[in-house]
Amino acid sequence: MRFGSASWYCRIAQPEIPLPHRVSARRRSSSRQQRRLLPPLLTEWQKINQQSDLCGLLRDPRKMNKLLKKNRKDTAGRSWFDMPALTITPEIKKDLEILKLRHVIDPKRHFKKGDSSKALPKYFQARTVIEPASEFFSGRLTKKERKTTLADELLHDDALKAYRKRKIHEIQESRLPCGVEKWKNKGRQTWKRAKQRRK
Repeated sequence: MRFGSASWYCRIAQPEIPLPHRVSARRRSSSRQQRRLLPPLLTEWQKINQQSDLCGLLRDPRKMNKLLKKNRKDTAGRSWFDMPALTITPEIKKDLEILKLRHVIDPKRHFKKGDSSKALPKYFQARTVIEPASEFFSGRLTKKERKTTLADELLHDDALKAYRKRKIHEIQESRLPCGVEKWKNKGRQTWKRAKQRRK
């Protein structure tokens, strides 16, 4: 590092690179031997290029900041105890979508309104709740009721099945056409025809 100047330089020890041997007229090497010589030379040159790129990065603060940002771990921040961003698998995606629609699942439970955005959260954690010994008979799920995902648990829940069936039946009944079609009044013309028939 030089003091007194605006820029600073990095010095990296560069290994000496062996030059390729010339093939004499007397001794001709086969193409296989030449192929064996080339890869180590290429790797040495690649190492030097990488080192020179590193020197360029250290000189340019913008490039250095970009590299540091890329290498920084993706977390929610200190206030969230550096919660990492998890990779979203299809199972996790289903569970998150179900949690967004939790106010529809059970009519007896009311939840605080969540965020209205359709995007899935980037930072979250999923954990298993261990019930205390006092809830062994009341609030605990049996081994049969425990499933791998939230969607499977909801599909196998008997109370939810009954509620879902009842709601589907109500919706189908409301959409059914009622009465006989030809007995219905269709606008003013039908009233006039009915009066004419009565006379």
